[in-house]
Amino acid sequence: QAADQVSVSHSIASLRFLSAMEWKEFVESLSAVEAVLRTDPAGVYRTMDFATRDRYRHAVEFLARHSRLAEVDIAQRAIQLAADRAREKGPADRTAHVGFYLIDQGESGLGSLAKARWPWRTLMERAIHRFPLTFYAGGIGGLTVLASAWFVQRAQTLGVTEGKLMLFSLVFLLCASQLAVALMNWLATLLVKPRLLPRLDFSAGIAADARTMVVVPTLLTNLPEVDRLIEALEIHHLANRDPHLHFALLTDFRDATGEIRPEDEGLLQRARAGIGMLNQKYPAGIQTRFFLFHRPRRWNAGEGVWMGYERKRGKLAEFNGLLRGGSSGCFSAIVGDLAILPAIKYVITLDTDTQLPREAARQLAGTMAHPLNRPVFDAVRGVVAEGYGILQPRVGVSLPSARRSWFVRLLAGDAGIDPYTREVSDVYQDIFQEGSFIGKGIYDVDAFERAMHGRFPENAILSHDLLEACHARSALVSDVEFYEEYPSRYNVDTDRRHRWIRGDWQITQWLLPRVPGPDARRLANPLSALSQWKIFDNLRRSLVPVALLVLLAGSWLLLPGWGGRVALLVLAIVTLPGLLATLVNGLRRPADLPWMIHWRGVAGSGGRQLGQVFLTVAFLPYDAYLSLDAIGRTLLRLMVTRRRLLEWQTSGDAERTTRSDLAGFCTTMWIAPVIALLGGTLLGMLHPAELSGTLPILGLWLVAPWIAWWISQPIASAIPDLSAEQQAFLRHTARQTWHFFETFVTAQENWLPPDNFQEIPAPVVATRTSPTNLGLALLANMSARDLGYLSAGGLIRRTQDTFAAMQRLERHRGHFYNWYDTRTLRPLLPLYVSSVDSGNL
Repeated sequence: QAADQVSVSHSIASLRFLSAMEWKEFVESLSAVEAVLRTDPAGVYRTMDFATRDRYRHAVEFLARHSRLAEVDIAQRAIQLAADRAREKGPADRTAHVGFYLIDQGESGLGSLAKARWPWRTLMERAIHRFPLTFYAGGIGGLTVLASAWFVQRAQTLGVTEGKLMLFSLVFLLCASQLAVALMNWLATLLVKPRLLPRLDFSAGIAADARTMVVVPTLLTNLPEVDRLIEALEIHHLANRDPHLHFALLTDFRDATGEIRPEDEGLLQRARAGIGMLNQKYPAGIQTRFFLFHRPRRWNAGEGVWMGYERKRGKLAEFNGLLRGGSSGCFSAIVGDLAILPAIKYVITLDTDTQLPREAARQLAGTMAHPLNRPVFDAVRGVVAEGYGILQPRVGVSLPSARRSWFVRLLAGDAGIDPYTREVSDVYQDIFQEGSFIGKGIYDVDAFERAMHGRFPENAILSHDLLEACHARSALVSDVEFYEEYPSRYNVDTDRRHRWIRGDWQITQWLLPRVPGPDARRLANPLSALSQWKIFDNLRRSLVPVALLVLLAGSWLLLPGWGGRVALLVLAIVTLPGLLATLVNGLRRPADLPWMIHWRGVAGSGGRQLGQVFLTVAFLPYDAYLSLDAIGRTLLRLMVTRRRLLEWQTSGDAERTTRSDLAGFCTTMWIAPVIALLGGTLLGMLHPAELSGTLPILGLWLVAPWIAWWISQPIASAIPDLSAEQQAFLRHTARQTWHFFETFVTAQENWLPPDNFQEIPAPVVATRTSPTNLGLALLANMSARDLGYLSAGGLIRRTQDTFAAMQRLERHRGHFYNWYDTRTLRPLLPLYVSSVDSGNL
């Protein structure tokens, strides 16, 4: 048992600090129990004689003692290194922080001073971190070339002609790249262990010099939506109460053909009143807690409408300028005292449907404020070179939206809070110590503004999140999670993906040596090779569905006899990423989770992966059409029309305007059944022997609109069909149950529920209560009000009386004891806290 408390690998490494006499003492102590250390220590310990036990205990204690001495020695060396760098470069430099040598780039140097012997995995990780792009992009390129060479060799062996060989080789190159990316991602999760970013402890409150504002860039569309925005802002505050945390709405009106619409004033007044109500309800002394910043419409010739300047990117840019002393003229309405704005150091930006969980703001601000994460600006390139200007939390699916349809359940993954997962693998974060930004996270105002101000041309950037992450340097905070709604219908999700693809192709110029800047200037491209790889990879990914469709359909029509082989190959490309992820997850069990529960979760994840594979094959023609349409529109607008580059629709508008009936899906996804019918007809005419093998896939494509419509339907909860007799029984039972609380939760019992009432052999009230009983009584009050047994006034009165008594109960560190006397309010012996009963309450 003592041995289990010692980190064996760390302790063995510390033995190099022992003197010769200490070595002799240790070896003599250990030699008598050598066999013990090679078997089960706890099991063998019980069979030892007393003398051997003493030697065993002495050896373990000796090992533990010198382990602690080694830790002190290493800590002192780290402190000395940090102090030396502080004298050379100043205390604000990253290398002057002791953590730089314990968990950052200085770790290897400290290890060299301590003559540490690193395990092979650590050496492998360091080699990967030293040449990350060579490992990752080089590995993808190498695997792609190998797979393509194999394909070409096989094709030549089977006599494929030169023209067809060139076509299919290029197509397969794209398909193989998808498989190579999946394999490298899988390999990276095996070789590189994820690390949490360091964080300052802001659990007692955000520091005054890290004052933060939560902003929600959004549109004022209708009165109910404005009320929902105000309510969401209030919920964000209630989950993240802090004197140095503020909240704001950054609003525009929706696009219009005119500068002013009749409903505008009513919407703005409702937003003003809502923010005023919040400030009155939750006063913050002399400071304003809640703000409203509203912009007027401006004429946009490129879009042909009156709209908010540069949409979300413009809102944040003008807001950042206001924070740093810029003019407030770009906002037509402001609610709140602007005096506090210069003190705002960090901004947390959320989408309209994003949920900010409890204490998430403090955790993000604490992570951003840590010295090792603070951004270091490269004045030559104009980008953040070290540290981070942006932190992106994980984004999960909110529980209310997770069961809306089978589409969400299959595509969105696990919903809800996972208490076992803290460190989450992300390839870019694990290998490059950089993540991506998807528009929801925290950023350092000064670093963000310095990196982004005057950087881009107007009316040209739709997907600005990726470029912002490339300029301001982003990281993933894997142990903080936001929640948001997932599109409930397939056609809504495809609209979103169409917009993403258009945005990705609009920034292709950032792959060139010179990039567009403001006022039609061309500037030297400041992006790193990694940032350009991210842009290129998005373009590659958008072409994969097209390549898969061409490979599959082309092999049927142009390569007789190859159809079955190519279908299996395409299936392997689609299936392998999910299969490898499931395999890795199955072998990585969280320490606090039993194996059976872990495997049950992995099995559920594997089932979703199979469902996703099925949908990928069924929707392949439409996905390819979607990519080609988005790419074609973007190239046409970039090179010819120069218009509608900021075309965009909110997720809420997409949900409302996209048709949800079967006819609507058929109209949208017409390409899939057309390709199925056309392909089947051509196969029947040219290669009728191949037709039978292709029918399953052609059949899926034929009914793809129906599949998309069916999985997009709401999952209806079963409504019990109760007879009149059953309803009468339930009502009678409910009334009898309420009679207990009505009779025994009285002033004599201090309005606390007694544990039970005994009728036989004599009527006796058990004058004791528990947290579970308290919760049941409070719930009974609400149920009685719903069922009509209690008036609203009675509900409030009984609940207040119970709360008043609960506030008088003695507690242990804020926790209720498990039993109290309902008449004296004293806790009953033995005193203990039950987590089960507290959870019930």
